[in-house]
Formats: sequence, C-alpha cells, structure tokens
Amino acid sequence: MSDEKKSGTPKDSHYARLRRTHRDQNAPAGGAPARPRKGPPIEGEAPPEGLVRLYGLHTVRAALDNPRRRITRLLVTKNALDRLGIADPGALPCPVEIVEPRAIDRLLGSDAVHQGVMIEAKPLKPKTLSALSDTPLVLVLDQVTDPHNVGAILRSAVAFGAGALVTTSRHSPAESGVLAKAASGALEHIDMIEVKNLAAALDELHAAGFETVGLDSEGPAVLEATLSGGRLALVLGAEGKGLRQKTRETVTALARLEMPGPIRSLNVSNAAAISLYAARRHLDGSR
Repeated sequence: MSDEKKSGTPKDSHYARLRRTHRDQNAPAGGAPARPRKGPPIEGEAPPEGLVRLYGLHTVRAALDNPRRRITRLLVTKNALDRLGIADPGALPCPVEIVEPRAIDRLLGSDAVHQGVMIEAKPLKPKTLSALSDTPLVLVLDQVTDPHNVGAILRSAVAFGAGALVTTSRHSPAESGVLAKAASGALEHIDMIEVKNLAAALDELHAAGFETVGLDSEGPAVLEATLSGGRLALVLGAEGKGLRQKTRETVTALARLEMPGPIRSLNVSNAAAISLYAARRHLDGSR
C-alpha cells in the first residue's frame, strides 16, 4: 500500500526492539526484564519476494480461517499448535513445519512476539472504492503511516462493525507482521480499500450517500453534533500534522472529540476507537 512495500522483518524487529526497551525500562525495581533474553539478539531475515510473514496466535488463526488468504508455509511449535486448536496439521492447505521457538526467531528476529507461530503468505490485495460493500460505516485514513497505529485502528474498526478501511496508495504502511500483530486478526475481517486521490474518493463517498466527518482537535463542533444520516465515513489524519488542507476542505464536517481535561488531543488509534463508538451509537439509534 506504499513505498514501504519492500520493508519486512528488519522493520518489524526495529519496532519490536523499541517495545522491549520500553518494557525493560519500566520493569519493577530490582526485578528482571519482562522477557529475559537468552544469548545475543537475532536480527531476523527478510521474507521471500512477494510474501509477508505474519505471526502471533490471533493473527495466524484469523489468516488460516480466511479463504482469501493464500498461505505458503506455516511454522509452529507443538504448544502453539495445541493453542490454535489444530488437531490434524496435514489437513491444512499449506506445508506445516513443527519447530522450536528459536527457528521462528531466526526468521523474524528474537524481539518479535510470535507466540510460537508464523506463516508466510501473499499479501491481501487491496480493493478499489467501486468494490465498497453496502456498509453504513467506513473509516478513512489521511496518510497515517505508523503500522502500530493502523493495526490498532483496524482492530477497533472491526470491533465496531466498520465495513472498510480506506487508505491512500502512498504514505500508508504496507501489510506487515507488525501491522497484522497490532490488528490481532482484524486484518482478515475488513475490506482494505486503496485510493490514489483522497479528495476524489471522499467525493465518491458523498455520491454514495455518506456523510464524511473529519476529526480535528480544533474542529468547530463536537463529534456527536455532526453525525447525521444513515451512512458515515470517519476521516482521521496523521500523527502531528492531522488532516491535510484539501481533506479538510472536502469533508462534510470537521469535528472534535470533547475533552474537558488539559490534554486536547489523543493518539490517532484512540481517537479512532472513540469516534467509531459514537458513530455506531448514532447509526444504531437512527434505524
């Protein structure tokens, strides 16, 4: 979905290493780090050309259950195999290798929290806006690039019944193990729609009957007051810079989350979860 398509395990390892450092720095005084390392760190390897490596129990279970996902290889420990509920590995539509955790570490890097399971698979092909289903709720991201944030947003979008996540072809993170792990299986349950021109895509959504609401910490109205109609598209901007000017000019309304405390803005994934909750309440009440 972006210029980052060729990034793989090294990027996953980078973000995982940051998480490990945070955990170790915040360990109880006098206590051991959350995940004591045995031996030197392992950097991991890039996945084969055209494939992604996805890992973690929820992520892999959802991928195995998704008929659209083309899996070429599954590496799993005996313990993880039991936790996935796989009684007969031979019945799976891909080669299965029963391995020790270190074998997965060597591929992903020792900092990846893989829980004993990893797949190599083809990335899911993004859809076009013309393939949007008859859903009343979609989420639109205006150049949100952090894979952790996008993964967390996907998880919230699926939890609140959004039918699609719309992103731009550029300045959006490629499908990766980090993104999929943060999504905790949600990547397999929602349509990913990719557009070249976000303003034009918003106009298409307007033509399809959607009210488009852009989230802005300085928006002139509170979010709940801007929600109307039976189809909603929530639009969120990147960390720091927020919505681009053209996006701000194109949405139906700009809205803010009402926050009485001294902090006036939230992480984009948290803002997405709150706005999705409000949108779902509106849609359920308008039926």
